[in-house]
Amino acid sequence: MELTEINAASLKKAFLAGAASLSAKKDWINELNVFPVPDGDTGTNMTLTIMSAVQEVSELDKPGIPELCKAISSGSLRGARGNSGVILSQLLRGFTKVIRNDKAIDVAILASAFEKATETAYKAVMKPKEGTILTVARSMSERAKEIVSEKTDLTSFLQDIVDTGNETLARTPDMLPVLKQAGVVDSGGQGLMAVMQGALDSLTGKETDFSELTLNENSSAASSVNVDTSKLDTADIRFGYCTEFIINAAKPFSEEDEGNFKSYLESMGDSIVCVADEEVVKVHVHTNDPGLAIEKGLSFGSLSRIKVDNMREEHHERLIKDASRISAEQKAEEERKKAAAEHKQYGFICVSSGKGLSDIFRDIGADMVIEGGQTMNPCTDDFIKAIGSVNADTVFIFPNNKNILLAAEQAQHMCKDKNVVVIPSRNIPQGITAMINFMPDSSPEENLSSMKEEMGRIRTCEITYAVRDTSIDGIEIKKGDFMAIGDHGMLSDAKSITDAVMDALGKTAEEDSELVSLYFGDQVEEKDAEALKEKINGKFPHVEVEIHNGGQPVYYYFISVE
Repeated sequence: MELTEINAASLKKAFLAGAASLSAKKDWINELNVFPVPDGDTGTNMTLTIMSAVQEVSELDKPGIPELCKAISSGSLRGARGNSGVILSQLLRGFTKVIRNDKAIDVAILASAFEKATETAYKAVMKPKEGTILTVARSMSERAKEIVSEKTDLTSFLQDIVDTGNETLARTPDMLPVLKQAGVVDSGGQGLMAVMQGALDSLTGKETDFSELTLNENSSAASSVNVDTSKLDTADIRFGYCTEFIINAAKPFSEEDEGNFKSYLESMGDSIVCVADEEVVKVHVHTNDPGLAIEKGLSFGSLSRIKVDNMREEHHERLIKDASRISAEQKAEEERKKAAAEHKQYGFICVSSGKGLSDIFRDIGADMVIEGGQTMNPCTDDFIKAIGSVNADTVFIFPNNKNILLAAEQAQHMCKDKNVVVIPSRNIPQGITAMINFMPDSSPEENLSSMKEEMGRIRTCEITYAVRDTSIDGIEIKKGDFMAIGDHGMLSDAKSITDAVMDALGKTAEEDSELVSLYFGDQVEEKDAEALKEKINGKFPHVEVEIHNGGQPVYYYFISVE
């Protein structure tokens, strides 16, 4: 039987089926990592991104297409993690922009939606690279445009498009040599095709296992900017209820509405986040009267995702259940209070993994530290909340990871009430270098330029271990080997951590090099780092060597040479 239109119910089911398909394949997609490091996270990032949208969609009772589109777009934008997750959110955003005003979707509308999705995603990436998820998406939109006049049956139309996407995905190793060297297809493209196949299966009547749509607590898209009072007595908690909700505004939520609502929230609480995306408004406030905040929200439209937590009760529970996290959570609360207390010209948000690294960033001026990195990328909403907590005219963000950069930039575009500047730091040493070279008397533009210049002066590498056999940049790697990954690719492969470091320094340290900084991870003893320092001093006597306890997982050392 020919399917000529997709209604709201079918669209919702197809979207959820696509999400379930991606979730079911996330571990396999994680393994399609070019570098065989133990932190492949493309599948996890894309799944967490789409699950944020699933949560909003699931709370809608018999929605129309406009309501579905708002939930899919806003949920994925705020939940976007990692570059692949941000690109997926932009694909969904562009797609829903086209279909949101229609009561039913036919082949012509679908073809336009594919085109808009690709256009939106390409615009989000400063330097698009072919052989990636973007290429796969573009090939499907181009195919949709080619065959739109030939077909009226949506299932046949989509099958042709999915076949094209899979064919393009299979060719990605020919477009990116690094994929061919590793013997894998592009992981982001594979994730996109998982979503497409799941949606197509739903429309053709195949049964879907929706149990994949349940995420456990540890993999949820909850904010990693913890607001807690772990070491405070409950009497010191000024506002006892953490209140969050989404306003589905009855009419466009203007800048004046946003300003007035923020002023109202400030009169009754603190830790305020109010971010509007057309008619969808995300609200977060700490208050002693959540009912008043909710009642005010209702004056703008209907509410969803209402969540009220008693922070005093949570305080006691955390003392009992999670004593090991008390110090870190208290520090996050102290950071938030300090960041919000005094208005200033410049504020700083840094992403860090490891207690030692986080302490370093705080010592050199960070107002907020978002815990995250290779093993768990923070989402766009984490940055939005952190930006809202820093009481400054201009807020600098240091992602310190190339896979977090797009999420930070997406938050930058979504926050309109402050000047947000994203410093493109691709690793921890670059972030530290950039922050150290901040000039308080210079403009944001001048600081961005100088920080980028200073980051370009250092050479960095990361030491970790291989989780599979592969060949990269002409280097044969065996599972269990220790690898040094540099700014532009693989530097060396060795049978010991020390050999990996020394080989890497042999390729990065030059005659005019003056300083080598070693940030050792949670698997390295300080005595071993000291011994490595002595070995480096012996081979490079002209270079000063500093060691720091970074405490980061997965990576034995982050190294910078300057």
